Amino acid sequence: MAATAERLARWAHEYEPTAADRELTHRALIDTIAVTVAARDSRMRALTKDLPDAARWAAVGHVLDFDDLHLPSTAHISVVCVPATLAAGGDASAYLAGAGVMARLGTALGWAHYTRGWHVTCTAGAPAAAVAASVALGLSPAQTATALALAVPQAGGVQRAFGTDGKALQVGLAADAGVRAARLAAAGATADPTALDQWLTLLGGDPAAVDLDGPAVPGGLAIKLHPCCYASQRPISALRGVTGDVRSIHVRTPAASTQPLIHHRPTTGLQGKFSMEYAIAAALLDGRPGLASFTDEAVRRPEAQRLISLVELETTEGGAGLLTGEVEITLDGRRTLVEKLPPGAPDRPPTDAELAEKLADCGLDPEWDWPTARALLSEEVR
Repeated sequence: MAATAERLARWAHEYEPTAADRELTHRALIDTIAVTVAARDSRMRALTKDLPDAARWAAVGHVLDFDDLHLPSTAHISVVCVPATLAAGGDASAYLAGAGVMARLGTALGWAHYTRGWHVTCTAGAPAAAVAASVALGLSPAQTATALALAVPQAGGVQRAFGTDGKALQVGLAADAGVRAARLAAAGATADPTALDQWLTLLGGDPAAVDLDGPAVPGGLAIKLHPCCYASQRPISALRGVTGDVRSIHVRTPAASTQPLIHHRPTTGLQGKFSMEYAIAAALLDGRPGLASFTDEAVRRPEAQRLISLVELETTEGGAGLLTGEVEITLDGRRTLVEKLPPGAPDRPPTDAELAEKLADCGLDPEWDWPTARALLSEEVR
């Protein structure tokens, strides 16, 4: 049997996109560029000013935690594959090749990989970025398999980085690692394609679970409507429109759905993005939490801190995913609100109005193609 890297490389070069694939790709480009340019004035831009394009664009694109998510793998696919594609001069075909590989590798690594504390966006992201860059650079399938193997030593990232600059930075480094691997393969570097199989096994994944059937990105992509961890989207959705003085808050949810929500008493905007307690406070205070809800000042609001202190979190056993089961929120012991799927999930796609609201929050016109997107990032995030 061919090595997994060889199978993935052949798939990436031979796959014929469908109309649905092209629509997903266009939405991914618009969403990623919007959230990247929205963060152009963040400190992440200054922190990454000396890094290569792929690293800088991916880190800035991820710092707001407003980018799309592939739920079966828990990977932020586009914020890795769009910058890698653009940095290597590619287009929709290169993005889709990288996105398909990232979805499959992340799914093969499985939920157990995520629960052990790995950041799948980085572990699966570096090899995927290598594929996107390889297709963009016009490499052969054999060279692409080599690039996949060369990305293995650079594929890593952990969840303890969540709520710090480290989360966005490790995503940026993963995107750049893939581009470097592709350029090394183009220059004639050699590697053993079976290194990817060994890597998968060492991380608890199963090479045999890499399934090449189905659409380019099996399961589709979830679009975030609020700039925070996807695990917080359901409680926010449940509480939108709720008003009144709240004195007690009880949350009941499967433990799996709180895996990345590691900050229970946040004091910074970045920590607030990974806090169930603050997500609830922001929803109650702001109605529709947007970019202004996740600043340091917003998290430190006295009323936000009061609401955070009221949250009693009850987790139940079972589940294997951020949207496993449902979230129940009981206010003042009497009003129980239940949410299973947040708006923006693949099975509950965002409306045109919801997308327009997000893009307005980011402050950009959404009409771009790949060349203009590259020019825009070169100008706005340089």
